[in-house]
Amino acid sequence: MSSPSASRVKPPALRPGDTVGIVAPASNVKHDDLEAGCEGLRRAGYRPFYFDSILDQDIYFAGSVERRARELEAMFTREDVKAIVCARGGYGSNYLLEALDLQIIKSHPKIFVGYSDLTALLTYFSDAAGLLTFHGPMVAKDWAHEDGVDLPSWQAALAATTAWELNLDAASGVIGLVDGSAEGILYGGCLSILVASLGTPYEIRTLGTILFLEDVAAKPYQIDRMLMQLKLAGKFEGVQGIVFGEMRDCVQNANQGYKLEDVVLPIVGGLGIPVAYGVRSGHVTARNITLPIGVRSELAVRDGQVRVKILEGAVTTTSAGS
Repeated sequence: MSSPSASRVKPPALRPGDTVGIVAPASNVKHDDLEAGCEGLRRAGYRPFYFDSILDQDIYFAGSVERRARELEAMFTREDVKAIVCARGGYGSNYLLEALDLQIIKSHPKIFVGYSDLTALLTYFSDAAGLLTFHGPMVAKDWAHEDGVDLPSWQAALAATTAWELNLDAASGVIGLVDGSAEGILYGGCLSILVASLGTPYEIRTLGTILFLEDVAAKPYQIDRMLMQLKLAGKFEGVQGIVFGEMRDCVQNANQGYKLEDVVLPIVGGLGIPVAYGVRSGHVTARNITLPIGVRSELAVRDGQVRVKILEGAVTTTSAGS
């Protein structure tokens, strides 16, 4: 496996009019939600494409492991598909880790976008295949809603070849928890899925990273427990900075008398690294931000203000066939 600091392969940029392949590696998809998301992609100037088998259902999965694995490989090998965006998360991506032919993925580097349960594939492709991946909006979720996608970050991450900065103004809700500045490789995703990798051959590799952590509807004590597991597993050693997501609905009850920030600070506040909170990527209320996983990045926190800069473009102008 590549180390977090190793240079990763950048996929070709996504352009207006390009075909976006839609896959369902985890839970089953509802047709109406899928079509609503496809319409959102069309409005943004893309051509959505999916196989009819995407609507298969096996218990709570989007069909069999074989179907899901072959669908994903096919999207990587199709010349007309320029980016692959997951329909939804749910559960089941971990079954694909042993079923995929990683050489097919490595030989056809493409934009791959998802979050939640797809964190397992984002980190696997990043670590084992050495590819850049993208933590961002999914088709039957964010693209299906009018205000579901943060288009500036989508464009900057998937189309720009230069450095760019997240818009973290006062309206973003992002706050600083621990002052400091650091550079590292942006890495991470859904906290529950990151923790589930521990003790497996697909264990996350956090050394030298700006670690992004987000989740949804987990009670504060569960967030506490998962962070402590990462700490006890040594996964905070060598981390350069930590950025939490919006952490939507991560409350015990409406009258709990404390904030989630009060829960996470005792665990990560003494690491001697900058910590920010509230970056809206993944499970969010609106305008899902696209974060490139595997690029050099900079985190600066000072007097409650936060700056996150992506220090290099995550895509290339070189076509996949060049």
